[in-house]
Amino acid sequence: MSTLRAALAERVVVADGAIGTMLQASDATIDDFAGHEGCNEILNVTRPDVVTAIHEAYLEAGADCLTTNSFGANLGNLGEYGIADRIGELSEASARLARAAAERYATPSRPRWVLGSIGPGTKLPTLGHTTFGELRDTYQANAEGLLRGGADALIVETCQDLLQAKAAIIGAKRAVAHLATDSVIIAQVTIETTGAMLLGSEIAAALTALEPLGIDMIGLNCATGPGEMSEHLRYLAAHSRIPISCEPNAGLPVLTSDGARYPLTPAQLADAHDRFTREFGLSLVGGCCGTTPEHIAALRERIADRPVARRKPRPEPGVASLYQHVPFRQDTAFLAIGERTNANGSKAFRDAMLEGRYEDCVQIARTQTRDGAHLLDVCVDYVGRDGVADMREVVGRLATAATLPLVLDSTEPPVIEAGLELTGGRAVINSVNYEDGDGPDSRIARVMPLVREHGAAVIALAIDERGQARTAEWKVEVAERLIDDLTRNWGMRVEDIIVDCLTFPIARRSRS
Repeated sequence: MSTLRAALAERVVVADGAIGTMLQASDATIDDFAGHEGCNEILNVTRPDVVTAIHEAYLEAGADCLTTNSFGANLGNLGEYGIADRIGELSEASARLARAAAERYATPSRPRWVLGSIGPGTKLPTLGHTTFGELRDTYQANAEGLLRGGADALIVETCQDLLQAKAAIIGAKRAVAHLATDSVIIAQVTIETTGAMLLGSEIAAALTALEPLGIDMIGLNCATGPGEMSEHLRYLAAHSRIPISCEPNAGLPVLTSDGARYPLTPAQLADAHDRFTREFGLSLVGGCCGTTPEHIAALRERIADRPVARRKPRPEPGVASLYQHVPFRQDTAFLAIGERTNANGSKAFRDAMLEGRYEDCVQIARTQTRDGAHLLDVCVDYVGRDGVADMREVVGRLATAATLPLVLDSTEPPVIEAGLELTGGRAVINSVNYEDGDGPDSRIARVMPLVREHGAAVIALAIDERGQARTAEWKVEVAERLIDDLTRNWGMRVEDIIVDCLTFPIARRSRS
């Protein structure tokens, strides 16, 4: 049988449609929820027949992939019912039901796959609802349960907060590593009718923040119908190095006396995906809220093993704040990194930080933005201070109050980690160098696992064991060593490495 990874590279794979709206229309009763009304994941153990019937309806309609009934098997949702300790159990149960159904319909020439659903939950870390670490670890439990139950892929879907998405993806990658599987990891963000994610992130920021995490596919789902997704998919098609997916709602819901009604017909969904697959080279298509087996049957009939349309993406190397992408190459200027948010370079910033005047720190950052900086260098290192606490206070505010990406600047890996766990966009880490060599206890060996896991870019300094490189030849030698090390041993792209040659300008002031 073909693996899902291989299939996605060759032909358009058809996923299923909505599960939640199908469960709402099922014969499940209040008693079936075992005192947890509205918790669909409980039905995996109390009414597996209901969940299985939905899976089979989509398989009959021609779906290649089944999505597990685990959208709410996370800290936020199950925590509201007081059963967060059942995340792994209910995730595994959902995957086993989908796996069993898929196996009954699979043939050597027509395999069926299981997508382990990882939903956003109700706790957004950017807004301080929970910590990144707690969210990441519970998502890992969610992902491990899905993998133990037989999921072929993990689909982090309906992402509303980039920091939540990063926690879920990192948790999923840790689960894949822990269980030593080769599972596909998919991330799907939700773009509202405003043209951005719920917290204001543009699609460019989402791609920049999530692609470097090592996901296998990126796409859109939920929120709107396909009509509102077109331009965002166009951006992904033009810039994404990895395959693209799309699972829209059956149109924008219309509130009626009988509840929400989704207006998009099966033929209209098929029309949209027909165009999307041809124009934007999608590899995975399906439906979200309001889509039914009839929608998937029409989609299957129209798409039917269509080869993936070839794209020629033009990636734009750069970093991102929560809101926007900033390219490294500036067409009309050099890349300017604002240094006034550095406790070692700005007395005003240092005094504000030491006195706990954090809103003044934010105002300094905003001034740098108005003055034309492209990135903000954030350094809180100061003798006798708790750098982790200071980084949390400062970055926790700048993550939402500043529109520019951050350069996290510290000599201490725990301080860098604290900043990364509060940064929804993509940060630059300043710096990596060979000041204490490249052995297992060196700073570069302690910093780079954080860089790699969080998908950050780096500033690499021309320093080695002999000190700061002072000649052109010495600087080039260290730069080449750093680039080779970071690309070969740490999986970085050359374009994500900013080499600082540590040169100082010498100028003569004009007398005029």
